[in-house]
Amino acid sequence: MQFNKSKSTKRFNFNISRDTVSHKVGSNTVSITTNAPDSSYNTSRSQITMTVKEARAFQGFLNSYIDGKIATPTID
Repeated sequence: MQFNKSKSTKRFNFNISRDTVSHKVGSNTVSITTNAPDSSYNTSRSQITMTVKEARAFQGFLNSYIDGKIATPTID
């Protein structure tokens, strides 16, 4: 089953693409793309793409440290 979702902010576009049936490499990805530069965020347009598994590890890292407290992340 295909699942695609997007979320945009002033500076970033977030996308997730899942295929719960496919086992092909690249069928379950998360991407973060920067929007065109403006005066407050001066960089060229770039994109990072990761697997859903890598995105979950990143999410665990953010959840553990985003509040500034030191904690041990739990990564499956």
